This record gives sequence, C-alpha cells and structure tokens, in this order.
Amino acid sequence: MDLRQMAVVVSVADTGGFTAAARRLHVVQSAVSSTVRALERELGTPLFDRTTHRVALTPAGEAFVPAARATLRAAELAREAVDAVQGQLRGRVTVGTMQGVWAGLHHALAALRAEHPGVVVQLRQAAVADIRQALREGTVDLAVVALDRQQQRGLATRLLSREDMVLLAAPRQVLAGTTPNGKVRLADIAPLPLVDFTPGWAIRYAVDRAFRAAGVERSTTFEVNDIGAAAELVRNDLGVCIMPKSIADRFPDLPQYRFDRHAPTWKIMVVRPPGEAPPAVAALLRHIT
Repeated sequence: MDLRQMAVVVSVADTGGFTAAARRLHVVQSAVSSTVRALERELGTPLFDRTTHRVALTPAGEAFVPAARATLRAAELAREAVDAVQGQLRGRVTVGTMQGVWAGLHHALAALRAEHPGVVVQLRQAAVADIRQALREGTVDLAVVALDRQQQRGLATRLLSREDMVLLAAPRQVLAGTTPNGKVRLADIAPLPLVDFTPGWAIRYAVDRAFRAAGVERSTTFEVNDIGAAAELVRNDLGVCIMPKSIADRFPDLPQYRFDRHAPTWKIMVVRPPGEAPPAVAALLRHIT
C-alpha cells in the first residue's frame, strides 16, 4: 500500500465516482479503477459498492478513508517540516468559512501569499455544522466561523469579534410594537413572515437560541441558504430577516432595527484542531487578527 493508492481511493470517495476521480487526478478512468482493485485485493475486501448509477463506500471503505486522509495529511506535514528547516515554507492550508462571515479574511490570505508564495490555500465555504465536522475529520485545517459554546468543544479557539444581530425590513414596512427608542421585540416580530436561513447555519442557530431564551414561538415563511436571496425577499416586502449587523450593512437601502431584549448574537472566531499548528497553518494564523 502506498500514498498514491490512498489518494486515489480518497478522490473516488470525495467525488462519488471513478470518472470524476479520474478528472480530478488528471488520469484515465481505467487507471483509477485498476488502482482501487489492486488495493482491494491487497486488503482482502472491497472498499466500494459499485452499481450502475452510483459508487458508495462499504463499511471497510468507511473505516479506510478517514485513516487514509490522516496518512496523506501526515505525509504533507512531513514535507512541510523539511521545507521549513530549509527556510522554504511550502504546503497546503484548507480554510473553512461561512457565507458572509468576517470580511477581513481575504486580507489575511493576501498577506500569507505575499509572505509565503509556496503555500497553497484552499477555501471551503459551508454551513457551520459541516465545517465543524470537517475540522474533526481533518479535511479542514482551520476555520473562521461563528460557533456557540457547545460547538467549540474539542477545538482550539480564538475570539475575533462579537456582534449583535438586527432585524432587516422593507423600506415601506411599518413595524408594530416598535419601542420609543426604535427597537423591536422578538414577540412583536414573531407573527410576521420571517425569512430564515437553513438549519446548520450559524445565524439560524443564534436566532433559534434567542427565541427560545425569550420564550417566543415563531414559524418560518421562507428558508434560504443565500444572504443575497434573503435580502431580496425583504426588499420586495415578502418578509423580515434577522442577520448580523455587519452583513445587514451591505444592504443600505433596507432599514435596520435593533432588539430591545434577547438580541441574537454571534461570535466570530478562528478555530482549529487542538495541538501544535503545522508551519503553514501557523503562518496564516499570524495574519488573522
């Protein structure tokens, strides 16, 4: 068994098929198939269930792929360590982030490229639940995300910012129950058509938690996984939406309302698996402030 065989199996698992894996690896499909068959013969068990329409991991494959990922990553880290001793920082850093989070991330990535052009950065944008799972599996090296206290368990974290969320409404909409200081109450907006983000989003976690803390029940009229789509629904007076102020500021034509009590909040932090950070990851961490 060698690293090349492991990389082929991981690619098939990631892409869901032999043809897609061949495209990713820039080889012919027959080479992928023969590599997997040879490894399966060596292991004495199939790693994939092959049908006409799909390729799925067997129980043996489910056990093999995470171990293969860890081995491939360990090999990369070994090369990075040698490069660092020679004064040449190289390697790959996979960064997880969420839609709309922390606009300063691109400055850190640009600074890293200027300082260490040999480091390749891969950016993976996903829901916070998926990013946390990727951190546990080792497919993401670090992430800039919003996590609650329970989600932070087992991870090394550093707080970057904290902010309250606001309510975004249509320009012509008149909100009932607005307080004299222009704030709104969760109980007053609960009956309104609400534009929510899909479960698994950090914003959704925070909003759900705030309504529970206030003892207010609400129903979701629209459920979207795109910030721009949420703003368009609000702009056309189809509903109201709760989002962090830094994101709401991107839509200056839409009025913002702060909350009187139980304001949803989120904390943006940089998170990574515990332990000493590899050299390339540590270099990026120095630029994330």
